[in-house]
Amino acid sequence: MNLTQVKQHDSTQWKAVATDARSHIETRLLIDGKFVDAIKGGRFVTSNPANGETLAEMSAGGVEDIDRAVAAARKAFYSGVWSRLAPRDRMDVLYRFADLVDENAEQLAVLETLDMGKPIADVINLDLPAVVATIRFMAECIDKIEGSVTNTDSSSMHMILREPLGVVGAISPWNYPLLMATWKIAPALAAGNTVVLKPAEQAPMSCLRLGELFLQAGGPPGVLNVVNGMGEIAGRALALHNDVAKLTFTGSTEVGKLILQYSGQSNMKRVALECGGKSPQIFMADLPDLDKAVAAAYNGIFANMGEVCSAGSRLLVERPIYNEFIERFIAEGEHAYKPGEPLDPATNMGPLVDRESQQRVLGMIETGKKEGATLHFGGTKPKGLDEGAYVNPTLFGDVNNSMTIARQEIFGPVASVIPFDGAEEAIHIANDTIYGLASGIWTRDINKAFALIKNIEAGVVWVNSYEDGDMTQPFGGYKQSGQARDKCMESVKSYTQCKSAWIRLAAE
Repeated sequence: MNLTQVKQHDSTQWKAVATDARSHIETRLLIDGKFVDAIKGGRFVTSNPANGETLAEMSAGGVEDIDRAVAAARKAFYSGVWSRLAPRDRMDVLYRFADLVDENAEQLAVLETLDMGKPIADVINLDLPAVVATIRFMAECIDKIEGSVTNTDSSSMHMILREPLGVVGAISPWNYPLLMATWKIAPALAAGNTVVLKPAEQAPMSCLRLGELFLQAGGPPGVLNVVNGMGEIAGRALALHNDVAKLTFTGSTEVGKLILQYSGQSNMKRVALECGGKSPQIFMADLPDLDKAVAAAYNGIFANMGEVCSAGSRLLVERPIYNEFIERFIAEGEHAYKPGEPLDPATNMGPLVDRESQQRVLGMIETGKKEGATLHFGGTKPKGLDEGAYVNPTLFGDVNNSMTIARQEIFGPVASVIPFDGAEEAIHIANDTIYGLASGIWTRDINKAFALIKNIEAGVVWVNSYEDGDMTQPFGGYKQSGQARDKCMESVKSYTQCKSAWIRLAAE
């Protein structure tokens, strides 16, 4: 069923779909167009974070499985079945791929919700439409990849060509299993590369189905391979592989640094990193609409359970409006997100991805209280949902930027409000972090807005909005938030390499 149809489902229908889906979960690896077991037969458990129940025992790919997946991808690349396919033909495959994602929305959505705990309404209204849009946008870019002919003297011709890299390794995160995987594989495929995808072990199920749909769309075997496995084994093997031309990764800064090391230890492969964030939203006293600003504040940190690398977790509020901002945030934000059953379309907050994450976030909340921040609401596990990894939406006030909750990425629904005096102090606080992924500015003064835009160290800046934009917008960070740019035409080009061809013409 497609996206339009499944938006009509109620919780009873979704639970029935989930029951059926659980009996048809694919657990093997997708290599060279076929589902196969791991060579050494390793397995790992993936669980439903809403109730702790085991969903499936997945094949755990090891070094040998990465080797055979890369070999299949390399063989497919050099055969030319994809890399030399006419641009329009490659576009057609990706367009069919996008259509199949839409047509299989029901199954993809329920796999995502069961595995990661994401509310089903978020998957069908936000994530899957974005997956379809990503694939279609990247397909549209294929015949826009241009080289150039430079101006030389009449005895020569100089052409600059764009060519695919070869085998691309992709390691995707669990917080947006389908969308983040698509942000990687779609531009890589559009540029003519072949791909080995290693999904996060916490939520691998939907990515296997995604790989299968690519085959159904006409993608040749070996062009897109999906290898489940643990990060420290399968992910490391992929990052160290000498036949991988580029490794693209979204995840923690700690692991991103390891991947840079693995590149140097192997073949100096290109590395694209999109890592952590501690993104500030700056609310100037002259902001145009306080109600919209407060809504953007709680949506920016509570959406997707706060498990968002670009979450607006630091709310910098100018002192003249600080008390009113806190009052409105409490009045409007405390009950805006209510934890509940993810398969109920009325639920807008699910569990965190696992118990470990729940305990880590609750521990950070305790640290915030001990360090002197004021807890205005939340900070606890919701009643009646003890079997799941839930944490209530949480608001801290009177935070200063030296506190742990202001410096470490919490990756949960925890907002920290930091007062400031004037734009100069706001810039100092905003930039006083190892991260630089995203930021928000709220002001009616265009001169002030431009001054903040120029001085804030972040790859994305939103003005009078947050988490806004479309596929033309580059997404990526400064500093230890990484150096890649996802979405946009530049993303496709980043999966190509430049070749200079200087041709000496025969004398007349």
